[in-house]
Amino acid sequence: MRILIIGAGATGGFFGSRLAQAGRDVTFLVRPKRAAQLAEHGLQVLSPSGDSRITPQLLTADQLDRPFDVIILAVKAYALDSALADMAPAVGPQTVVVPLLNGMRHIDAISARFGAGVLIGGVCKVIAEVDGEGRIIQHGAINHLAYGELDGKPSERTARLHELLSGAGFDTALSKTIKQALWDKWVLLASLGSINSLTRGNVGEVAAVEGGQAFASRLIDEVVAIVSAVGVTPDAEGLAQVRQVLTQNGSKQTSSMYRDLSAGAPIEAQQIVGDLLRRAQGTGIDTPLLSAAYVNLQVYQQRLQN
Repeated sequence: MRILIIGAGATGGFFGSRLAQAGRDVTFLVRPKRAAQLAEHGLQVLSPSGDSRITPQLLTADQLDRPFDVIILAVKAYALDSALADMAPAVGPQTVVVPLLNGMRHIDAISARFGAGVLIGGVCKVIAEVDGEGRIIQHGAINHLAYGELDGKPSERTARLHELLSGAGFDTALSKTIKQALWDKWVLLASLGSINSLTRGNVGEVAAVEGGQAFASRLIDEVVAIVSAVGVTPDAEGLAQVRQVLTQNGSKQTSSMYRDLSAGAPIEAQQIVGDLLRRAQGTGIDTPLLSAAYVNLQVYQQRLQN
């Protein structure tokens, strides 16, 4: 099966590189600047599990002219619309699209563009970034990829996908509850990103100040109330863990959105926080802290654009 990875950043570069090393037929769809960088230096991954360097198969949008069997969509959420336009020639009648984006807007956008039938839900867990030399730097040992039909039913295509992706140097799971996992991850990301960004501190710094843990707990409550009303009620055990992790003294944890903000880079504010607030409209749920975080993030984005 031929795999097209949309994007060779931290997520797409990590999982795509591992798949290519394991002998899968992997091609990366990238922008011309990234293509030139990878053609010159190769795709390098620096990881606690072992460093690697491959010479990747690359395409730019103007070179894409035929369908692929599997498309793994691994771009930042704010780049979704341009990515969907670029990858359109690769979507054929039998193509499956596995998006690894945050939030839920991408589900609606992909369905509107290509039809809901192409979609397989995907959730990844990996802490990685691209350094100034274009290398993928993985932090920690977590490298998990879960996927499954959004309706939870088994299918031949997910069984084939599971066989294709397994045994490639990262953990895999064929999930019957992938939609639950998507909403649960959104709870974590919206809560953590808002806590970090609104306070400009990591979890431990917030927990250490007077009222910090109470603030974090109230913000989590707002996110959970929205998700329970418009999506899927969070898993109780997972939610308890989120509350513990996001109010933990001494924790250095930050969200990728906050790390991007600190670096002066574009952020996924609209997709992670704004879209959640949009879905909450008309529910009567009061969201003072989440709304304040979103205003804060929008001011940053506006300043970045100017």
